[in-house]
Amino acid sequence: MSQIIIWTIAIITVLGLLLALVLYLVAEKFKVVEDPRIDEVEKVMPGANCGGCGFAGCRAFAEAAVKAPNLDNNFCPVGGNDVMAKVAAILGYEVKAKAPMVAVVRCNGSCTNRPTVNTYDGYPSCKVKAALYSGDTGCAFGCLGCGDCVAACQFGALSMDPQTGLPVVDASKCTACGACTKACPKGIIELRPQGPRGMRMYVSCVNKDKGPSAKKACAAACIGCGICAKTCRHGAITVENNIAYIDPEKCKLCRECEAMCPTGAIHAVGFPKPLDKEAVKARILERQKKEREAAAAAAAAQKEA
Repeated sequence: MSQIIIWTIAIITVLGLLLALVLYLVAEKFKVVEDPRIDEVEKVMPGANCGGCGFAGCRAFAEAAVKAPNLDNNFCPVGGNDVMAKVAAILGYEVKAKAPMVAVVRCNGSCTNRPTVNTYDGYPSCKVKAALYSGDTGCAFGCLGCGDCVAACQFGALSMDPQTGLPVVDASKCTACGACTKACPKGIIELRPQGPRGMRMYVSCVNKDKGPSAKKACAAACIGCGICAKTCRHGAITVENNIAYIDPEKCKLCRECEAMCPTGAIHAVGFPKPLDKEAVKARILERQKKEREAAAAAAAAQKEA
């Protein structure tokens, strides 16, 4: 009996050792060696885990950055250029500084400009509201006013203005993580360059209806008239689907389009002085008059020749 017990213990021991050896060999064969630089990169990240970089969190970003051949397609909007410089130093890469971005609300449909035509009495969520109907006003493109963007912002950069019913962006707190742009079912929030000394211009409207319909729905809507595009001497403005758009890369911040916009849909932010619209209009009209006279003179000279 004692021999049976001894043999049982011996067999179990040998079997255990063999299984342990097999497990060790399998673990060695299939083990994943993690690059220690991933931890170093993660340490310099802001730790927001906001997903603004396009990855699930800072750890995932660090893993992608270490595996990438360069940092051209990797950027942390929360940490900005300072953090990316640290990441580049760890990985031995070069990184190009990017212009700081900020969220802008492309809707000027305040309670005054866009009167309420019906009342929503349901769950206070823009996503739910958008799934049910077009909104409380005649504009089917504008802000729904439930504040999904505010709830999505982790940095307290967004708040709802009770007077206008629209979200307001605090540029000093905005990290351009993009959470608000993803949360808005109407797509009225856009990330744009902050601009030199915080000066920037954009069309605060996304209404794609034709002019009369857009104007009827909102007094400050872009009506797609194209006056701004004709006025701009830098080719920064295009009109597509009845809506004007200002290319921040081409805009020279002259504010002439703002002065000429008949509905006030073009907004200027961060400028130190208010715009003298009448003076700018007079300057533009005088310039256009001289251009017409010069064109007429050139045509006459060509005809005589």
